[in-house]
Amino acid sequence: MNARATPATALAAYRRRRRQLMRMAGEDAILILPAAPERVRSRDTYHPYRQDSDVLYLSGFEEPEAVLVLVPGRSHGESLLFCRERDPEREAWDGPRVGPEGAPDALGVDDAYAIDDIDEILPGLLEGRSRVYYHFGRDTDFDLKLIGWLNRVRAQVRHGAQPPHEFLELGHLLDEMRLIKGADELKLMRRAAKISVQAHQALMRAARPGMREYELQAELERVFRASGAEPAYCSIVGAGANACVLHYRANDAVARKGDLVLVDAGAEYRGYAADITRTFPVDGRFSREQRVLHDLVGAAHAAALAQARPGVPWEAGHRAAVDVLAEGMLSLGLLKGRLEKVVADGAYRRFYPHKTGHWIGLDVHDVGDYRIDGESRLLEPGMVYTIEPGIYIPPGDTSVAAKWRGIGIRTEDDVAITRDGHEVLTEGLARSADEIEAFMAG
Repeated sequence: MNARATPATALAAYRRRRRQLMRMAGEDAILILPAAPERVRSRDTYHPYRQDSDVLYLSGFEEPEAVLVLVPGRSHGESLLFCRERDPEREAWDGPRVGPEGAPDALGVDDAYAIDDIDEILPGLLEGRSRVYYHFGRDTDFDLKLIGWLNRVRAQVRHGAQPPHEFLELGHLLDEMRLIKGADELKLMRRAAKISVQAHQALMRAARPGMREYELQAELERVFRASGAEPAYCSIVGAGANACVLHYRANDAVARKGDLVLVDAGAEYRGYAADITRTFPVDGRFSREQRVLHDLVGAAHAAALAQARPGVPWEAGHRAAVDVLAEGMLSLGLLKGRLEKVVADGAYRRFYPHKTGHWIGLDVHDVGDYRIDGESRLLEPGMVYTIEPGIYIPPGDTSVAAKWRGIGIRTEDDVAITRDGHEVLTEGLARSADEIEAFMAG
């Protein structure tokens, strides 16, 4: 009854991930993963439902009101799903459900039960397990339910019950698994990236002075939806000085002749995100100052990309980008002093306040530690992250020459680490000032 049938290869991948996670947890553990709750948008309508990324990663199940439970070594089945029962009346309003009867075949889990029966069944699954893996604090309502089930087991200690005595953050195991993408995941991420590239191209082709930011956003997101994808996050379309607002949301201003437009947007395809930023002149031609700053950001992007290979510390790309940007800011008179001091004391952050990238996958800002034992972790094949240097000069900053004020530029691509280097998943989209002008002229 899935709206989209799960291919056999995907079912095998979900089973493999569940087995790997249970091996890591050990046979005296239990792992509990509730589905994402539905969120009310306005009274009796809801925000579009997006499943919890961990539940997607381990099962592909996309319905709310569900709990995935993994019980390593359980003879009657290790992977269990609690989900909504089939209900023809509700399905006529909300669409088909898998139901407990269909879940084992549809998802490859060992068994499934009605979500309404979880109060009776889950305490028995907790009994005899010494460790519980769960995301504490993510869903307060479910936290309270879990505490209630644990207390029911504890109440039976005098009758021989053995409640869990150790509670561990599920992310300690699962985040590291999700950080390294398999071939099946990379295939989906390439597709998300390709759709995103095509959407940015459509937006650039459509751009004209006098258009509102939301008109440009509509061109972009039309391509997402026409390709079976959706926005991975709220698209940022900032014209002129709005490009200096890092997480600009309004998207309602007019892009005027001479403005740069910063577009930070990516598609989500079958759960996997892309994340691209390009900054281009709405009338197709960079001014001298715009080009100088755009070239500077491009040089920082190239410096960071040169560090994208196995065995290199994660932070090396950021340090390389900062060195280039800081040196450029000094040469242009935006900052004063010596390069070493400007970098060491963070003076460059006036115009470059963020890091040069983040992990990306099922979440746009994906899971995984950036440091291990206090040291920057080394890049490994299968890691995917963004490279996104930028420069933002507020319109009201009178400490710099007027010609620079109100210019905001960011350039962002998605990069996968390979065995011998890297792959730019978002390759093919005009990046340099020359490439952007040529594309828009065409």
